[in-house]
Amino acid sequence: MASIAVEPLYMSECTFTVASDSYEAALSGVTITPTTPTSTWTGLKAGSVFTKAGKATWTCVLDYMQDWNTTGSLSNYLLANEGSSIDVVFVPDDGGASISVTLIVVPGAIGGKVNSFAEATATLPVQGRPTLTAGA
Repeated sequence: MASIAVEPLYMSECTFTVASDSYEAALSGVTITPTTPTSTWTGLKAGSVFTKAGKATWTCVLDYMQDWNTTGSLSNYLLANEGSSIDVVFVPDDGGASISVTLIVVPGAIGGKVNSFAEATATLPVQGRPTLTAGA
């Protein structure tokens, strides 16, 4: 059995780009998550159990700082482009692998608690699945 080396992902110096615009200054987290449906059938005879996994669907959770004053800010972009499909490239570690994904835009929250930064989270559906490109 081969021993497989591990290079843990440490997210630093991330980039998140939509077309020629980069939004990493507004983001504190990007998480692309699969959800895989399963179906189980159980027969009358003991041991007659069959489970099948379906095709995963994906979402992308963006954790970001709200900015309603800057033209083109991520907050304004999400609100103005609701329902649009956008191609995104996410690089979790500078120089490492990049993830390309097509997202369906949904807006996030507006406002928050007094005397604190207004943060928001938006969960954007993914069209298809992410594509991984090896880093340098």
